[in-house]
Amino acid sequence: MRIVVLAGGVGGARFVRGVREAVRRAAPGAPLEGAAIDVIVNTGDDWWLAGLRITPDLDSMLYTLSGQNDEVRGWGRVGESERVSAELQEYGVTPPWFTLGDLDLGTHIARSAWLREGATPSEVVRRLQQRWELGVTLHPATDDEVDTHVVIAGDAGAGSGERELHFQEWWTRYRASLPAARFVQHGIESAAPSPGALDALLEADLVLVAPSNPVVSIGTVLAVPGMRDAITAERAPVVGVSPIIAGEAVRGMADACLSAIGVATDAGAVARHYGLRRDGGLLDGWLVAEEDAALVAPLDDEGFAVRAVPLWMRDLDTAAALAEEAVALGLALRDEG
Repeated sequence: MRIVVLAGGVGGARFVRGVREAVRRAAPGAPLEGAAIDVIVNTGDDWWLAGLRITPDLDSMLYTLSGQNDEVRGWGRVGESERVSAELQEYGVTPPWFTLGDLDLGTHIARSAWLREGATPSEVVRRLQQRWELGVTLHPATDDEVDTHVVIAGDAGAGSGERELHFQEWWTRYRASLPAARFVQHGIESAAPSPGALDALLEADLVLVAPSNPVVSIGTVLAVPGMRDAITAERAPVVGVSPIIAGEAVRGMADACLSAIGVATDAGAVARHYGLRRDGGLLDGWLVAEEDAALVAPLDDEGFAVRAVPLWMRDLDTAAALAEEAVALGLALRDEG
């Protein structure tokens, strides 16, 4: 069995870790036994800083799956120091609101060196993940540079127009507090899915959409020309996991992103935003939280295959249990289909 996961951010990394654990725990002869896991990771958060290419979502995935992630902060390497970052800030090379750990900088320096030698982002990711036994194969959504920017709504009363910030400044410096008018992925029109992502989708038995930000993580992956078609054209069922529980974002500030595109912070609204595959959308199945069980019947009536399950990934056991629920729904859809 080959499982492909679309993911981004810390929540996506934790979900993928749960999928890996579910495969590891699978009983002999069970559908998940020996399953291969491919992860197509958002690259829209990437940016250049101090001459280095920073890839936050890919690095979160790499560190989480390798056991190197700082679980207290939720990002970066465990046991970090920040002496180099402090020096860079003293020189004015990096802003004070974006701190890079020394070990993390080692990853960025290696990546940037390989890119300058002519390696593609896919080749760089392949080299990075060879250092640790991840149990999954990571693929950047695209090998092209597609940086997400946020257009900030102007203040009509003050006579000021719109302005644009890189997503990292809006997210990290301002904590998504500035009202976003829209998101722009520069370079998206000429981008293409990475070869590894396309190959994985062609061979997929099941596609899972992680509980990542629907707008700037999953939305950016789907916006790569050809990606959505590659996902929905295959026979593999597509099952998504809601990033919203009881009207609140599970992690981060996804509510600010959803509001910017006119989608309510609601598990049902996010499902409708993704859409039904039979109607040209993305999903066949959708998992909502037990707290949102009232949404099951109306979404079922609309054609979504919906189950209400525990969504909180508090530890490895609960993350693995969630992954098992997603796979079980996917297998049920495949058998029906």
